Amino acid sequence: MSEAQRKKYSDKDKNNIFDHEFMPHIDSMYNFAYRLTFDEDDAKDLVQDTYLKAYRFINSFEKGTNAKAWLFRILKNSFINEYRKKSKQPAKVDYQEVETYYNSENVDYSMTSDLRVDAVKDMLGDEISNALNSLAVDFRTVIILCDLEGFTYEEMAKILDIPIGTVRSRLHRARNLLKDKLRSYAGNMGYDTEEE
Repeated sequence: MSEAQRKKYSDKDKNNIFDHEFMPHIDSMYNFAYRLTFDEDDAKDLVQDTYLKAYRFINSFEKGTNAKAWLFRILKNSFINEYRKKSKQPAKVDYQEVETYYNSENVDYSMTSDLRVDAVKDMLGDEISNALNSLAVDFRTVIILCDLEGFTYEEMAKILDIPIGTVRSRLHRARNLLKDKLRSYAGNMGYDTEEE
C-alpha cells in the first residue's frame, strides 16, 4: 500500500478500531497461535506481538474490511519470522535452575509429572488434536483457518500469501492426511475403518 493510499486515523479512531474491530478476535488469535506453537507462553507472546504490530501499522488497515483475516496474516508472518530465528539457535535448558529446584527442601514431589499417567490421561480426548498437531505446519494451518476458524479460500489465500489453487490443494491434502491418521487410531480402538 502506497503512502497516498494509507489512512491517517486520529488517536480516537485508532483506539476505536482496536477496541471494536481487533479485540473481539483475541480468543481466535490465541487458539491459532497455540495450535502453531504448542506452548501457552509462546502463544501469548505471539498474540501480544501481533496486537502490537496491528496497532503500530493500524494506518495500513482499511476500516470495515476483514479485521480477523488481517490479524491472522500478521500472526502467521510473526510466527514464521520467529520460527526461522529459533530454528537457527540450539535449544537452551538452564540445568542450574532445574537442579536448584529439585535440591531445595520445599519441593513438592507430588506436583512433579508422572509421564506415564499424563500420557494415558489425555490420550483419548486429545486424539484429534494430536493428529492435527502431528501434521506439518503448512497443512495444520490450512485446516485451522478453514475448518476451525471458517475463513473462505480467498481470505486464506491472503492470510497465507499463496494462490487460491494452492490453498485448495493444500487443504485437500491436509484433510486426507488427517483422515488417515484418525483412521489408524480408530482401527487401533476397535472401530471398523473399511471404506464402503
